[in-house]
Amino acid sequence: MAVENTPARIGKTVVIRGEVKGSEDLIVDGRVEGTVSLSESRLTIGPNANVAADLSAKDVLILGQVQGNIVASGRVELRAGCQVVGDIRALRLAVEDNAVFRGKVDLTQGAQKQLDPVAVAQAGGVL
Repeated sequence: MAVENTPARIGKTVVIRGEVKGSEDLIVDGRVEGTVSLSESRLTIGPNANVAADLSAKDVLILGQVQGNIVASGRVELRAGCQVVGDIRALRLAVEDNAVFRGKVDLTQGAQKQLDPVAVAQAGGVL
């Protein structure tokens, strides 16, 4: 039996109020209100999406509208034409021209978790 690598999808006409959790990649093209948590997966907010939720995932790609805070253990990408109102905390951030963003950015999250113990010891315990 072949394993599918296609992401789960929330369609344009679907409205979800509450908590969305999962361990697979997800594409949101509809309306989500509440929270979305994908600990080790990629979250894509499609161009038709209207999201009023706090987002948490490994990687987050925004093409549509998001109102809420975004936390990513990896990368957040804001593509041209997207609108984001909320704070972003991630290891990396990419913002294309014509992306609209209003909020604060913290790019230190994850950096503390990924310190090499050998490098810390060689630096005298201070980095």
